[in-house]
Amino acid sequence: MRPALLTTAAALLAAAPASADPHVQVSPYIELDQVAAFNLNNDDAVTWTEVAAGVDASIATQRAQGQVSARYERRIAETDNLGDADIVTGLARASYRVARPLTIEAGALATRTRVDIRGAAPGFTDTARDDDITQIYSFYAGPTLATQAGPVSLGASYRFGYTKVEAPSFLTLQPGAPRQDYANDSYGNQIQASASVAPGRVLPIGATVSAGWDREDAGQLDQRYDSHFARLDALAPITRTVALTAGVGYEKIEITQRDPVVDANGVPVTDRNGRFVTDPNSPRRVAYNTDGLIYDAGVVWRPSPRTQLTATVAHEYDSTSYTGQFSWRVDRSVAFNAAAYDAVETFGHQLRVGLQGLPTNFLTQRDTFGQQFNGCIFTAQPGAAGQGAGGCLDDVFQSINTASYRARGIDAVLSAVHGRNRFGVGAGYANRHLFSPRTAPGTVVYGLDDDSYYLQGFYSRTIDSRSVFDANVFANWYDSALPGASNVFGAGATGAYTRSFGRLGATAQLGVYTFDQHGVDDQWTAQALLGARYHF
Repeated sequence: MRPALLTTAAALLAAAPASADPHVQVSPYIELDQVAAFNLNNDDAVTWTEVAAGVDASIATQRAQGQVSARYERRIAETDNLGDADIVTGLARASYRVARPLTIEAGALATRTRVDIRGAAPGFTDTARDDDITQIYSFYAGPTLATQAGPVSLGASYRFGYTKVEAPSFLTLQPGAPRQDYANDSYGNQIQASASVAPGRVLPIGATVSAGWDREDAGQLDQRYDSHFARLDALAPITRTVALTAGVGYEKIEITQRDPVVDANGVPVTDRNGRFVTDPNSPRRVAYNTDGLIYDAGVVWRPSPRTQLTATVAHEYDSTSYTGQFSWRVDRSVAFNAAAYDAVETFGHQLRVGLQGLPTNFLTQRDTFGQQFNGCIFTAQPGAAGQGAGGCLDDVFQSINTASYRARGIDAVLSAVHGRNRFGVGAGYANRHLFSPRTAPGTVVYGLDDDSYYLQGFYSRTIDSRSVFDANVFANWYDSALPGASNVFGAGATGAYTRSFGRLGATAQLGVYTFDQHGVDDQWTAQALLGARYHF
């Protein structure tokens, strides 16, 4: 999957050569770092060298918008109790208008994140001991068509996506805690189409007819997510800034999977990576199913082109659902957005949906110790139309479940630029109600809930034309009803100073992190880095 990220980056950069277009910026680099990590509980220390290569690039033309930040590093251990490792991180988001009605959109992500919500919560994903950490790759791509037929606006889109999760190398749980299955890979196809008429064009109210199909197939336990919907929506303006909405339709979602192979004692058999072995002869069991009428009502408030609020209450998933969105571009330098969501998901599907919601112009920092694209991603241009303030992936990465689930929560992001200063804050709450077949062997999640709260902030100051200071703080709190689970809290802070000498830059960075888990002594870790980067 590593080539997927590089393929997306290559497509973005191929849109126009850097030497011919001032709106295209490409900056490949190589880097050499010396890192030391200190266990503050017992005064142990380990050191390693990092050799890295990467590229930062962006494009902004009338047809193309996008950015890529990709990095590969080789960690070379210098102490006996630390192994070598390969680490890939990166984010790419791009949009290219092929013709007036047709746009191609793509995105890719590579990051490291925690696996089991019950396990350790290391704040630095590049650490001496990769407890509860794994590597993830994901990408999506597809066309969007938007055209007009008289008073009717026609739209259609297709998205293909793929997600790969590597098995964790090390995982510590409470004694007696039953293990979960490790996710592997999944691919998805999504098709949607709509026809709409704006208010006042034919009738005083607006109307939209839409339909869609969403299918994801996972390699683990042959899991299948299949969703169909068709609906009619109406929009009725009440005042110049307020409108009411109502919709009715049909929806069917079914999630199924097969059983794992079990031994003579009924315990699931695992392969060499620790994943459950799928029994191809087992019946396909239903983990979740909903089939029937859906309906909703809401309000839209748009006092200006820079501010919009939508709020909806619906009957969906056989219960009441509440969703909403608020976006506010305060001025050319400040943006805020928040969203309340409720959806039936799988890990791969939710990750790709979150990836599609990220800005095509995002902020990157020299922060090796921080959350590298697995937390909140902030926009680089808060006041630009269509960019928003950014988005958070913390709700996706609170844990990696093979099981499907109902995801509910709220995210909020603020991004701002003031002179030489940049800063941003992201926060949210996420709940998962887990699904699985009641009678499947190895089932430990049915009907249980996971909760997480998260907060992340950054500050960056351009001191002069050659030097920059970056600082990050983050905190996470996890609570799960899974057997053997206890509350887990983690928090950390990092700071980095970078000085450039032409194409060569030097960085000094410090970080401190702590996490608290019931039944385990509080863990305190500090890391230090000295490095040099050469830009070509």
